[in-house]
Amino acid sequence: MKELTNKERGRLAVEALKEEYPGAVCSLIYKKPHELLIATRLSAQCTDARVNIVTPALFEKYKTPEEFAAADVADVEELIKSCGLYKTKARDIVLMCRSICDNFGGEVPDTIEKLTSLPGIGRKTANLIMGDVYHQPAVVVDTHCIRITSRLGFHDIRDAVKIEKILRSALDPNESNDFCHRLVLHGRAVCTARSPKCSECCMKDFCKYFENPGIHTGAVPVLLDRDE
Repeated sequence: MKELTNKERGRLAVEALKEEYPGAVCSLIYKKPHELLIATRLSAQCTDARVNIVTPALFEKYKTPEEFAAADVADVEELIKSCGLYKTKARDIVLMCRSICDNFGGEVPDTIEKLTSLPGIGRKTANLIMGDVYHQPAVVVDTHCIRITSRLGFHDIRDAVKIEKILRSALDPNESNDFCHRLVLHGRAVCTARSPKCSECCMKDFCKYFENPGIHTGAVPVLLDRDE
């Protein structure tokens, strides 16, 4: 296999995933910016499917950041209990909404720096908000992203912030957000953590793991982001 630069690998990966998964949307269901922020916080160590079961009742009871900011944490805990880590998540949800109201006029902030100043919010969630809400170039480094981009050969490191920097330099900024959504779909369907279906993969022709899985394991690293 010809040794590719990360930019070359990025172009090939974007094209292959775009053809395989034409629709690229966030799997979390939301209607308002603060709802996506909260749903993403709930998704830490929990499936998106479970979050989507829990959030309708939560968002029906608390409709605005102001209402969440005034909520009883114990009540929020009861509504999100099945998502796991519910005590920490409930506390963070109330505190982040208080910060949104106190520091940002009740509006979800629109920069990575401001978003990561909110309780419980790290770069993964901040990038998702920037991409899906504010339509800015974003790289959401979640477990699927780390696993698949490692296997492809973009990197062999364990630092989510450094991985984000590598991918930002490798990907077309106009494609990066949808690319990350497609990685989630591909990670669930094909490039799974334990038993990847390499023969079915749309990226096997330029994947280092497919070329030599014994050397390039593509193991999932421990994420350093607060919202994982």
